Amino acid sequence: MLLNFKKIILSIIILSILSGYGFCRVVYADSNVNESKIGMIVDEFNGVKVYYNGDINHVSGRNVAKDGYNLGLKYQCVEFIKRYYYERFNHKMPDSYGHAKDFFDDSIKDGSLNPRRNLLQFHNGSSTKPQVDDIIVLGWSKYGHVAIISEVTDNNIEIIQQNPGPTASSRATFPLIYKDGLWTIDAYRVLGYLRKR
Repeated sequence: MLLNFKKIILSIIILSILSGYGFCRVVYADSNVNESKIGMIVDEFNGVKVYYNGDINHVSGRNVAKDGYNLGLKYQCVEFIKRYYYERFNHKMPDSYGHAKDFFDDSIKDGSLNPRRNLLQFHNGSSTKPQVDDIIVLGWSKYGHVAIISEVTDNNIEIIQQNPGPTASSRATFPLIYKDGLWTIDAYRVLGYLRKR
């Protein structure tokens, strides 16, 4: 009898915690999102526009090029980098699907071709220095994040990104370290970068 009572109390506690979490997610998740701005231009690089997406999980449908090439879900980070490479370089990735972290394949040797993206791939900590127009791949979350490297010095890189969150900037700067013949982008969970060959 006492064991059943403890199970009931534990179940009530767990349901209360889950309900409170769900309530907070619904009430507070989009508190900084300006829904009227979704789809508005917030930045641009080399003539390719960056759009406001609001909450990082928001999707406004799929963006497809006039020739049918899948650019991705509006206005996610993947959509921006694929649209950037398509508009700037007329580059179509053989595999036009996948989450941001799927753009990097850890099994591919540094400086070798990533066949799913038809791009050269470099690990973070490569003898090859990052360049402007490279796609940086970050394993920040379950889905990851991708951006375009917009500036490179000997000490820093700047990225331009779409969908960094409702109040985050479309630009961010990370330290770049050269040590023992290797270039390392000193930021959380940088997997590496991809480049048009």
